[in-house]
Amino acid sequence: MRAEPDGRGGTVLPLLAGEGPLALRRTRAVGDGAHVTVVGAMSAPLGGDRLRIEAEVAAGARLTVGASAATVSLPGPHGERAGYEVRLRVGEGAVLRWLPEPVIAARGSDLRTATTADIAPGGCLVLREEQVLGRHAEPSGRLEARLTVRHAGADLLDQELRFGPGTAPGWAGPAVLGGHRAVGQLLLAAPEPVLAAVLASADEAGTAVTEDGPDGAGLAALTPLAGPALLATALAVDGRRLRRLLDAYLALFDAAVRSW
Repeated sequence: MRAEPDGRGGTVLPLLAGEGPLALRRTRAVGDGAHVTVVGAMSAPLGGDRLRIEAEVAAGARLTVGASAATVSLPGPHGERAGYEVRLRVGEGAVLRWLPEPVIAARGSDLRTATTADIAPGGCLVLREEQVLGRHAEPSGRLEARLTVRHAGADLLDQELRFGPGTAPGWAGPAVLGGHRAVGQLLLAAPEPVLAAVLASADEAGTAVTEDGPDGAGLAALTPLAGPALLATALAVDGRRLRRLLDAYLALFDAAVRSW
């Protein structure tokens, strides 16, 4: 998909094409940007699948991308690993809100995701990732998630998470997940005035958010990166509580971006 300014303060989509299990649909826009929803046309990713999405937001355009449902990683007939690659490019003065639904690692599945984002100076990216380890009352499949973000050609964030049997020692232990089954993060890469507005609001509301419940608590925290970005990370007992935690920061991010 590609988003460009329409010359009248709005955004057009001269390129919007999908095939196989990923259908792309233009949906109702909010504000002056365009909105695209990724619709799963069939069960995917299965073991052995190779999926890729590319999105480019040209200078001055605004685009929000969401999804119609969670992505459920399922085992294939021969135990192969599946791959899901996302490539994002954000131009100068452009805004991309990349807000997919969670990835759920079903029992027996094996998925590697890789998201790469390149942001031009003056560009703005809001990116959410959520991983839910197993469906209800089942153990987690294998899930590896790599996120690489570059700003003005320089590395801003490069991290890899590994969950599930045989991935990393102690991944479910008290020093890592501590019994939680959902993990997520929300990244804001933006010009300094936008980040300053978020931090000012976060200082008033508190930079850490907790989600209490009878079966456990969730926790999220906001961290400035060594570069023009903020990263909110969260753990929770389930995907519903995880989303509530990240939504608290998404509201701060969106308010600052809208006023920019």
